[in-house]
Amino acid sequence: MKIKRGIEQWAWMIGIWALSVVALGVVSMGFRLLMTAAGLKS
Repeated sequence: MKIKRGIEQWAWMIGIWALSVVALGVVSMGFRLLMTAAGLKS
């Protein structure tokens, strides 16, 4: 049952990585909205 545990660990790693990527995307979108609202369009 060692292989199953390894797969489980990988699933956790990938899940956490995906969540962090999504969180970064949300934060950057928020910053873009703030910048646009402040009139600092690039």
